[in-house]
Amino acid sequence: MKLHTYYRSSASYRVRIALGLKQLNAEQAYTHLTRNGGEQFGAGFDALNPQHLLPVLEEDGLTLNQSLAIIEYLDETRPASPLLPADAAGRERVRALSQAIACEIHPLNNLRVLKYLSETLKVTPEQKNAWYRHWVKLGLDALEATLARDAETGRFCHGDMPTMADCCLIPQLYNARRFECDLSGYPTILRIEEACAGLPAFAAARPEAQPDAE
Repeated sequence: MKLHTYYRSSASYRVRIALGLKQLNAEQAYTHLTRNGGEQFGAGFDALNPQHLLPVLEEDGLTLNQSLAIIEYLDETRPASPLLPADAAGRERVRALSQAIACEIHPLNNLRVLKYLSETLKVTPEQKNAWYRHWVKLGLDALEATLARDAETGRFCHGDMPTMADCCLIPQLYNARRFECDLSGYPTILRIEEACAGLPAFAAARPEAQPDAE
C-alpha cells in the first residue's frame, strides 16, 4: 500500500488519520504542491490522477483517489475499527457530516482556489484571507449547530468512537488556525477536537509530524 501525500494537504491528512485509526501501514510518497509550480502537474503524477489532486492510494494494482472514497474503501476492505456506523441512519449522518466539511467548506478554501484568487483575480492578501474566513465561518457555524443539537453526537462527531467525520473535522480545524480563524464560538467542535487529540492516530497524522514537513 502506497499513499501519495503532502504534509499540508488536508485531504491527505484525513486519510493519514484513517490509516492510523485502523492501524494500517502505508509507504508514503511525497508530492510537493507548491514546488516548481506544483509537482502534482508533472507527467508522473498526471498518470496517477488527471485531477492533479492528493491523496492517491495505490494497492494491489488499484489507484484510488478522493479522500472520502479512499476512507470508505479502507473501511470496506478492513472492517476492524470501523469508521462508519453499522446502521444505515448512522452511516448517512457520518457521511453528511463528512461532506459538510469536505464538499462545502474545503473546496472553497483549498490551494488551487486560493492561488486563483491571488494570481488570476489579483486580490490582495487581506481579501484572500477574508474570503477564507468567510467560508470557514459559514461552514463551521452550521456544523456546530448540527453537532450541538443532535443526541447522536457523543465524545466524537458520532457517538463515542471516532469516525470518518472526525477524520475530516480535525484537518479543517488545523487549516482554520493557519488562517487565524476565530474558533471560540464552537464549544462542541472544540470538545470533539480535544477528544481526538488524545488518540495516537490523530497525533501521528499531524502535518508537522510528517517526514516532508517544512
